[in-house]
Amino acid sequence: MALDEIKISRAILNRFLNKISDCLELDVAIVGAGPSGLMAALRLAQKGHKVAIFEREISIGGGMWGGGMMFNEIVVQEQGAAILRDLGIAIEDAQDGYYTADSVECTTTLASLACKAGVKVFNLITVEDVLVRDNRVTGLVINWAPVDILGMHIDPLAVRAKYIVESTGHATEVLKIIQRKGDTKLFTDTGKVIGERSMWADVAENTTLENTREVLPGVFVAGMAANATFGSFRMGPIFGGMLLSGEQVARLIDERLNS
Repeated sequence: MALDEIKISRAILNRFLNKISDCLELDVAIVGAGPSGLMAALRLAQKGHKVAIFEREISIGGGMWGGGMMFNEIVVQEQGAAILRDLGIAIEDAQDGYYTADSVECTTTLASLACKAGVKVFNLITVEDVLVRDNRVTGLVINWAPVDILGMHIDPLAVRAKYIVESTGHATEVLKIIQRKGDTKLFTDTGKVIGERSMWADVAENTTLENTREVLPGVFVAGMAANATFGSFRMGPIFGGMLLSGEQVARLIDERLNS
């Protein structure tokens, strides 16, 4: 068969335009395709909800790809190990309640399972604003990440969603946009993003779950973004809390969607 460049281009355009058009109205829009965002998306899709992830980088997986300081292994505790076993990911017992897993296998498996469950992933997309109606966030305003990086003045498009998950990690990019716009106050002690504290893995793993919750009407925080929002510590290359946070935010939103 002779290959035709125009047919190749048309196939890509038609498929992508159909995909993004179908995702302009969602049950849940997740911003950030790190471990907590991917985990949340997988569990929500398995419950039958319409979910899409928007990621500004070309790759997905967030900090999980790099393990600890580019040694591509991650550590999880027993609860995190149970999730990895359930996903079919190989783990090794590192003794004393610690388990290791290959970060590449973790990332690729989680991403693949999410896609197979029906999650649509849009990489190279940045969120530059949100939709707000009656003090509730009702959607995202999106643009191409290179547009933002180059500082180009290109008008964006909008996506409507019943719920938003802020899982952009340390940066809390979506919440900082909302904070800057001044449309509503967050459910924190200051009404703003408090900011991440120094590394303390033991405390941070627990507070990640405590802080995984609704932070303003229509928006939930998960993963490292949860600790950064409510002013807790960072945990470094232990990822059990990230996975558990993704599962927890999925449960919370599933309850809302079914109420």
